Amino acid sequence: MKIVKVVLAERSYEIHIGAGLLGRAGQLTAESIPGEYAVVISNPMVKELYGGLLESSLDAANIKTEVLEIPDGEEYKSLDSAGNLYTSFADLLAERSTPVLALGGGVIGDLAGFVAATFMRGLPLVQLPTTLLSQVDSSIGGKTAVNHGKLKNMVGVFYQPKLVISDIATLKTLPEKEFINGLAEVIKSAAIADAEFFAFLEANLEKIKARDEATMEEVVYRCASIKAAVVSQDERDAGYRNILNFGHTIGHGIETASSFNIKHGAAVAIGMVAAAAIAVRTGVLEEDEAQRLKKLIRLAGLPTEVTPGNTEKIMQAIKHDKKVAFGKVKFILPRRMGETLISDEVPIALVNEVLG
Repeated sequence: MKIVKVVLAERSYEIHIGAGLLGRAGQLTAESIPGEYAVVISNPMVKELYGGLLESSLDAANIKTEVLEIPDGEEYKSLDSAGNLYTSFADLLAERSTPVLALGGGVIGDLAGFVAATFMRGLPLVQLPTTLLSQVDSSIGGKTAVNHGKLKNMVGVFYQPKLVISDIATLKTLPEKEFINGLAEVIKSAAIADAEFFAFLEANLEKIKARDEATMEEVVYRCASIKAAVVSQDERDAGYRNILNFGHTIGHGIETASSFNIKHGAAVAIGMVAAAAIAVRTGVLEEDEAQRLKKLIRLAGLPTEVTPGNTEKIMQAIKHDKKVAFGKVKFILPRRMGETLISDEVPIALVNEVLG
């Protein structure tokens, strides 16, 4: 097992990474949050796979549980779903000391985190990510949100968990498409902050795609370490934390334009390739480095180009993105693998040109 610490004064917490940790979740939760009752939020598929193991672990730690289910899908990360959970929490007589355990991927983590942050002005939160994307990215850092209309993550708050428990064993049951989806955030993490890790991904991609346990523990650990370091420096996304949005400006536009039919990781992969192309055209990045990034993304099984005919919709969505400030779109551009810069000087016409 590996442990990463997110250092945020009184909001500091640990990320536990290793195989079989759901079986210890009760003990770890009890050590972090005193109490005899918890509410688990999950979706039907994850509950069937891991709900029993989690409940047994909590029961062994003398923590009684109630499990609430949300259907699977980005469309359920909504204010309506949050409202239904508020009603359930009230019916269960949840108190401000009642921990909320988010068992699932990014949708569950974001929604449960948002509800925990806002019900009674805040309940303790434990993230139990079961997808690669959530283990390496969305469960860490305290960004919680729901979608509004066709716009992604438009209503949310910063709210740090008390604990993150990433059980690597859950990745073995992840559908192939979802696993590949998570590889986009893995590649992003290396591309923005760790050239050595990027080279590790290039050298070990086959082991990663085979989900070799030791290799995946290292991958999740390295990604968690990168994000923890960034969040510890800039908790509320005021400046430096923006680098975590590499590929996301265009990526979120692609997701929105597709009505979320294109997965987050696939959209971010296309967004990274496009951002690298912009960096090349503005003289920030060498062409061979852009091709190196594109090659790894392609070999990982992720897309590199937008579907023809969708550019106008994507551009409209980008203009509504949270990363727009004072009428300018903020882009994260790579200088080389492992190093980026933040720019709001990218002409909209160039974005349109790169997307084709």
